[in-house]
Amino acid sequence: MSLVAIIDIAHPDLALTPTIRECPDASIQVVPHSTTDPETGLFFFLVDGADEAFEAALEDDHTVPHWTLVDDLGSTRIYQLEHTDETKLISPKTAELGGLMLKAESNDRGWTVRLHLPDREALSTLWEYCESEEISFELYRMFRQDEWAGGRAPTLTDEQQAALVNAYEEGYFEEPRETSLEDLADRLDISPTAVGGRIRRGTGKLVETTLLEE
Repeated sequence: MSLVAIIDIAHPDLALTPTIRECPDASIQVVPHSTTDPETGLFFFLVDGADEAFEAALEDDHTVPHWTLVDDLGSTRIYQLEHTDETKLISPKTAELGGLMLKAESNDRGWTVRLHLPDREALSTLWEYCESEEISFELYRMFRQDEWAGGRAPTLTDEQQAALVNAYEEGYFEEPRETSLEDLADRLDISPTAVGGRIRRGTGKLVETTLLEE
């Protein structure tokens, strides 16, 4: 049974880590197709919040010997980068194990990656590889592929998602609660009973699809 794993990885020599730590307000994503052929040595990155300071950080980044601005879309820029031989990457090892890197985006320490892997053995092998390379490896979530697609549970309805997101944003899950079912009902223009039902059913479905398998 194939699986999707969401993992936080960190190491000073991981690709772009010096730039990530120098420019924490910039959001960096790997353009997915660039990880399908790691032997080319060329990678593409989509950056929100790129500016002169970001490009100055690229110049000082020891993982990036060469970079090219491919497109400037205003608040978003696309860069083509090369990495040094000493740069640590997990995409080649992932491909070697028969996996795919579905998504990679920067966090405050390094990268959060979403990987499609053939089985738990491949995940274990990848963890052992990261351990041997002294790459911090924190498994955040893992899902069976037949129960997870595109980053959201397929059986969670739009109404349940809206109720859960509003409840979270308004502090319904805080202790003490910062809002009530009545307030959420006013925001969603439904009854408090309906809001409570959507929250319960949505939470139950999230537990079923994200936790029970583990």
